[in-house]
Amino acid sequence: MKLSDLMQYNPITIQCHDNPDADAIASGYALYTYFGQLGKDVRLIYSGRNKIHKSNLCLMLKHLGISVEHISNPEKLIKDMPEKRLPGLLITVDCQYGAGNVTKIPAENVAIIDHHQIEIRDIDMSEINPKLGSCSTLVWDMLRKEGFEIKDTKLGTALYYGLYSDTNQFSEIYNPLDMDMRDALPCEASLVKLFRNSNLSLNELEIAGVALIRHIYNDDYHYAIIKSQPCDPNILGLISDFLLQVAEVYICVVYNESKEGYKFSVRSCIKEVQANELAAFLAEGIGSGGGHNEKAGGFISKTLYEEVYPTLHSEAFFSDRLNNYFDNTQIIDANEYEIDISDMSSYVKKRIPVGFVKATDVLPVGTPITIRTLEGDIDMTVEPDLVIMIGIKGEVYPNRQSNFEKKYEVTGESYKITDYTLKTVYQPTLHNREDGSVLNLADYAGICIATGDIHIHAKELTKRVKIFTAWDKEKYMVGKPGDYLAVRCNDLHDIYVVERDIFFKTYDKKPE
Repeated sequence: MKLSDLMQYNPITIQCHDNPDADAIASGYALYTYFGQLGKDVRLIYSGRNKIHKSNLCLMLKHLGISVEHISNPEKLIKDMPEKRLPGLLITVDCQYGAGNVTKIPAENVAIIDHHQIEIRDIDMSEINPKLGSCSTLVWDMLRKEGFEIKDTKLGTALYYGLYSDTNQFSEIYNPLDMDMRDALPCEASLVKLFRNSNLSLNELEIAGVALIRHIYNDDYHYAIIKSQPCDPNILGLISDFLLQVAEVYICVVYNESKEGYKFSVRSCIKEVQANELAAFLAEGIGSGGGHNEKAGGFISKTLYEEVYPTLHSEAFFSDRLNNYFDNTQIIDANEYEIDISDMSSYVKKRIPVGFVKATDVLPVGTPITIRTLEGDIDMTVEPDLVIMIGIKGEVYPNRQSNFEKKYEVTGESYKITDYTLKTVYQPTLHNREDGSVLNLADYAGICIATGDIHIHAKELTKRVKIFTAWDKEKYMVGKPGDYLAVRCNDLHDIYVVERDIFFKTYDKKPE
């Protein structure tokens, strides 16, 4: 769904979920501004028993000039309207029409814009992306696709704070679109600081204190679990940060329960457990999770949870998942590991076109850069022999000119990422950390083809594996059952993982 699809309707009512948070308010305000500037009769509302009362939200409304109406009695709203329904279009934002966290108001036409797990499937006009950290990001991306440039600092600050709040002060960002919006928006930093420092109430201070007393601790794996009372997601992060300062605790999960599901925060202080990877594991199949290596978080849909675990208490679920994570994961240090290739088959890389960029063709030697991909950010410095490869999944990895010349042939043809990758949900970008400029990496790419001299040994994984590769001792690659463990024939310490969905598109079995 595109915003231009909704231009046929008038008036337009934008509804935040009950007890709206910063993300819902910001998302609704952005849509209110967009449709208002296009001449629509538009209003921004929320319902439920309680008016907005949190200090940070009241300051946000005041300083950013946001007008949002509280509809305490929706029946009065539609009392005098034809067929007792809102005319035109009702857009629910940061929630889904008919879900448990938003008052259902009858309307002639309904659209949904949300970033949570899909709960409502019978609304045709829906744009739902649960992989994003905030609904603000989704709205920003939809506005951008309509050519609507955000120059207003107040609107930029609102969207920035919406993402900031929903990702625990950016510690739980894992989607590159979230990062792009954070970096691109005009924002008044002093206001964000004001909102941030008005976030904790005395009641929430008590919630944090009580939660810390009631914890589960596992001394085999040094993890702790805490269930908190319902509170702002940022409070979960506060509890997690404090808990991780306990000497015996290496990993912690703090969560609370709402009508919609379970919001959780993850912390890790050891390199063998990346918080973002653990968060994704905890939510796999029933929600979404991610963030940074040390700080992450996620959300589990109660609807999906109850389908998969109808009788399991939430504390038992988190304990079971954590034990499963540790019990069934092998850790490999490629520099030290003596790999047994006796049960591995030999493969040769297919002659398929991939992208490459010679870094010095883009920026001068010594420039600090960040390559942003769907898999995360990669920091590096432009060196004379640095070649940046773009794989068939849109993944990016570094190479050296000497190795590149031995293993690949340059075709001289122009490169188009949509023609040579399996999925193009996000195109990798190059960020110049000196001046903040952003470039589309594919715009500078050429095409190369493997010569057939790349031989590997590989086998299908039957359990979860973490590999600290020869080129990175601090971050690991994750292999899941069904993926392939691979090692180069000419270097038995060059061990890595190839995801199952691209292994047979990339390699052929070597003839006996």
